[in-house]
Amino acid sequence: MSLLYISLILILHIIPRIGAILADDAYLVDYHYELLGLPLQETTFFFRPRKDDKATLLYTLSDLNVIGAINPGTGKLVWRQIIDNQDEKGFIRSVDEEDAIITGVGGRVDCWNAMNGIMKWNVEFPGVIRDLQVIKTITNEKTIQKILVLLEEEEKTVLKLLQCDSGDLIWDLRENNSDIPFRINGNSNDIFLVSLLGAKNNFNIRVTTIDLENGKKRNEFMITSKAEISSSDDVFVNTVNSAIPMLAWIDKATKNIIVNILTRAGPVSNKLPIEQTDSINKKVIIHAPNIFESQPHFLVYLESEKSNKAEVYHVDTNSGIAKKAYELPRLKGKSVISIICEDSSIFFIRTTQDEITILSSTSDKQLGKWPVKIGSRGDFIHATTEIVRRSENSYAVRSAVLTEIGAFTMIRNGIEAWVRYEGLSGAVAAEWAEIPGKGNLVATLHAEAHSSVIHAYSHRVKRHFHDLRFLPQYLQDIPKRILGSILSTELATKSEGLIRDKFGFNKIVLLATLRGNIYALESNKKGSIVWSLKAFERSISYKWNVKGMWADSAKGTLYVYGAYGEFLVLDYTTGKIIEKFEPEKPLSVSSTALVENERGRWLLPIGPNGIPDAVPLNQAPSGLLVTRGKDGVVQGVVFVIKNNQTLPCVTWEFQPGFEKKIINVVSRPSHDPVASIGRVLGDRNVLYKYLNPNIILVTAVSDQASTASFYLLDSVSGQILYSTTHYAVDTKQPITSTLTENWFAYSLWSDVNPDSSRPNSSKGYQIVVSELFESKFPNDRGPLGPAEKFSSLEPSDEPNSQPVLPYVISQSFIIPEPINHMKVTQTRQGITSRQLVCTLYRSNAIIGIPYVQLDPRRPVGRPTTSLEAEEGLFQYQPLIDFHPSMIITHEREVAGVKGIITSPTLLESTSLVFAYGIDIFGTRVTPSLPFDILGNSFNKMSLVATILALAIGVLILAPIAKRKQINKIWMTS
Repeated sequence: MSLLYISLILILHIIPRIGAILADDAYLVDYHYELLGLPLQETTFFFRPRKDDKATLLYTLSDLNVIGAINPGTGKLVWRQIIDNQDEKGFIRSVDEEDAIITGVGGRVDCWNAMNGIMKWNVEFPGVIRDLQVIKTITNEKTIQKILVLLEEEEKTVLKLLQCDSGDLIWDLRENNSDIPFRINGNSNDIFLVSLLGAKNNFNIRVTTIDLENGKKRNEFMITSKAEISSSDDVFVNTVNSAIPMLAWIDKATKNIIVNILTRAGPVSNKLPIEQTDSINKKVIIHAPNIFESQPHFLVYLESEKSNKAEVYHVDTNSGIAKKAYELPRLKGKSVISIICEDSSIFFIRTTQDEITILSSTSDKQLGKWPVKIGSRGDFIHATTEIVRRSENSYAVRSAVLTEIGAFTMIRNGIEAWVRYEGLSGAVAAEWAEIPGKGNLVATLHAEAHSSVIHAYSHRVKRHFHDLRFLPQYLQDIPKRILGSILSTELATKSEGLIRDKFGFNKIVLLATLRGNIYALESNKKGSIVWSLKAFERSISYKWNVKGMWADSAKGTLYVYGAYGEFLVLDYTTGKIIEKFEPEKPLSVSSTALVENERGRWLLPIGPNGIPDAVPLNQAPSGLLVTRGKDGVVQGVVFVIKNNQTLPCVTWEFQPGFEKKIINVVSRPSHDPVASIGRVLGDRNVLYKYLNPNIILVTAVSDQASTASFYLLDSVSGQILYSTTHYAVDTKQPITSTLTENWFAYSLWSDVNPDSSRPNSSKGYQIVVSELFESKFPNDRGPLGPAEKFSSLEPSDEPNSQPVLPYVISQSFIIPEPINHMKVTQTRQGITSRQLVCTLYRSNAIIGIPYVQLDPRRPVGRPTTSLEAEEGLFQYQPLIDFHPSMIITHEREVAGVKGIITSPTLLESTSLVFAYGIDIFGTRVTPSLPFDILGNSFNKMSLVATILALAIGVLILAPIAKRKQINKIWMTS
């Protein structure tokens, strides 16, 4: 009875463990940087979204034209909206006492709910917005706010006044001149339209006074600059609603600031001298108030190479004369100034690497001072500040500071509260890199294998003796390793720096942004930043167009090519630049190719015509290149030796046809292992895969005919192996494709049934998958089955024979939304089933579609047979519903994805996925489930307890069972 009782207890203890369900690894193995872009000083501010609430949010319109609200207490995004037009300058304004934020980008004006980011209304105008302001008017002792929009429409200057609550037009003013509309200024009585006129690099200023009530011109006057204004960046104009409408610029000698106070009668000019001390001032910034009630004061910030200072000026509103009131002391290094207006009071906040100080515009007496305690994040670029008056002489301050490395940091009373790495946004290229080992063991073993026996043995003994220095630490970590393995915690001593892990999860992700920055992230440490650097300081690096990026894991170096010929080589473990090249005159690089020769692999730049330059003999690449030539033509290029020089030669060209343009060309990934050359059917027969390593997939569209064509080419001969055309295609929608192993997939918006006789045929988003086989018959290798050799140029021993075409099985599926990028997972041996990773830009999500669901061999219109079910096939359904379990980003919104890269790990079940663009996202996926690793939810403690309980049970029950057996023998005898 006791034996049965103990056994029952053990069974009840084990059953819950057997039936346990593995928890999802969401938010454990993945990481996400939810970004906005770099906040700009003129488009970042604190604002109270509810007039009855004291809490404020931090709003910004970034350099990527992403508008968002940040919780200043935590640094988390409250909401954000992506504005499609990222090339035009954006404007953002708040509507006081209302829960509204107004933005203007391109020709579109949007009104957003300040609390949740929901659009209230929007209007779109022809032309481009050059300025947008919210102006206050007082009518019957009631303040009414309206929107002023300044547009440049062909050769016309257009000014519009809109209702704030609906966007309805009140009036507009059109000027037919060649002026460049620049800015709107004004006060409660007058509007000043500021425009530039004259020749390039020699502008003067025209100021037009406009009646706010009816939009009629009142006056017009010119301000000559004496050839001191070369662009709009040289002119400062403060916003409307200011107590002192003003515009200013700096003379060519950088010795004076020309400040013009605007009035209805005309400008009042002031020449303010600039102090020159240790060196020439390289930065001059004016900070002026932006509300009617404020005092007519402004500040001028001066920064030289070594120091900085600031000067405060007071303006006499009657005469328009500006006089210096006091100076802020000169400090070493750099400072950032922010201005706060509260009723008639103006506060200036000066933030340095060492301290934050608050001053009033009326006196140089410090109202508050806090030492700054933050990590090293580079120089401060600008700051947006909010202060709270605790008592008559006590203040609290928090400043959102943008640093040189792109970190947006909140400093609360001198202490860092949070940091957002906004510099990671705007990524244009990314590359995986392996972490170099501590020693090159492979090279050492290779050297030992090619030396004499005595020398190899002595070298190995010395190497093992040298490794004994790690033995004490290894023995010391053994108890911690065992206990940590049982408790699923990291108790062992952690090594500093970049260290490989035993599963291959920890890799370096190298990221290049459009601002010319390069970042290194660690994939197994939540994407933590290892290092960052500014690659190029020239103006072209602001929107860096990276054409090639390759990491040589054997040498630990990264190679980067830009569109203007700039070239960079660096050590990707430290960020140290090894080689840097910037041409004096910008070159034109359309793409790059990773080529290989006897000396190794390297990046080859390709010109706009698709023909690379000649290379030295010792660098001649082997094999054939596929490039894009003039008018998008696809061509094959080889290097031939002629007159002791290696010259490129075009071997074939492919042009899809009249009115068709090629939009994409894809090839098989460089790491694309094939685990099996055939598909084993349910009846044990084999369909052999068409495994041509030289195939490429070309996508061409015709806007006039609304068609999309896909061509499978042999890149060696240029022969068309397969082609298909879709009709009634919306070519403005995303069309993306991928190619791997023996199948390819693409997505588009097309007619679901183009052959239907119904006039109103339904349309939708489709994903099409095609699989390639050597023959349609099982166990048949096709015409090349018995051949020992194969050539794309001479596919058969028979002369003038046609290329061997694959047998293609295709199937299409309806999907609920468009796909704008797709990539296939990679594993070490290619045994794991592949997964199609796609980005859904409407949902801001990334989805992983298993290939078993895309298999074109799924039976159509009938149930699966037992043999098909054994093969893993199931009945075809035309709709692939994007189930939440397929979303690898889970509930996260990953916005603005520009590309996806995947990488294998040392575990066959696992592939690494990294997405970049506005946001950064990384994760691990297991398309065939984690069959070679235990999940985090596996209870090792329970397993050990069960084993110990079984061992104790055996120790207890063994003597009892033996005694019973002995007693039974005695009783029977």
